Amino acid sequence: IDKVAFTGSTGVGQFLRKETAGTGKKLTLELGGKGPIIVYDSADIDAAVEGVIGGTFFNQGQVCCAGTRLLVQENVADEFNRRLRARMQTLRVGHSLDKCLDMAALASADRVGAIQQYIDIAHEEGADVYQTPVPDLAADAAGGAYFAPTIITNVGSTSPLVQEEIFGPVATVQTFRTPSEAIALANNSRYGLGGSVWTENVGLALETAISVKAGNLWINAHNLFDAATGFGGYKESGYGREGGREGLFAYLQPK
Repeated sequence: IDKVAFTGSTGVGQFLRKETAGTGKKLTLELGGKGPIIVYDSADIDAAVEGVIGGTFFNQGQVCCAGTRLLVQENVADEFNRRLRARMQTLRVGHSLDKCLDMAALASADRVGAIQQYIDIAHEEGADVYQTPVPDLAADAAGGAYFAPTIITNVGSTSPLVQEEIFGPVATVQTFRTPSEAIALANNSRYGLGGSVWTENVGLALETAISVKAGNLWINAHNLFDAATGFGGYKESGYGREGGREGLFAYLQPK
């Protein structure tokens, strides 16, 4: 084996790096994430809400580059939260094979328990937890490990809810006043895989995208991919790139 490419948890990625050290094998790692979604007061709020719905709850939040840290400018935070909660109430949850649904079951029942532990932490810390009801699907012969879409507000930056990858349909909401504060909050993470910036001010969007320490930053979008563009992270989100010219180089050796 000359090259190892791994996509998965940070813990397994660290193990692989130790095991391949000194072997001469090339290694690229695409690991966990805790992506920030930065919403400025100059953003189209409805568009940003839709971006959160797609960027946070897609695949039940079981996506490494999901936007699970919502950073909203203070003067529009109340309105943003109101519209987001109203939109969450329209999410359709049910069987995975139903093409008309927005969310289905988690990968396993174990994941439900693991995510619920974070919700318990939120209650212990005094955070505000908002969950939209999901239908009672226990009577369905197919069953399923369903979890309600969840937004957590009034949470501190050092909380496990903000710092740890939950890997489910759960996002935290924090506020900021200035762009520099938004960037500081976004970078206050051991992860750096993906994130997005929402504003109609192009200069502000580009400056923020450059300043956030993550491998992928979208502007007024989230989780849009192009096979010609390398995808990968900073810090504990891995190193190397998959896709694009950069991803190809990892499989080559100059001669």
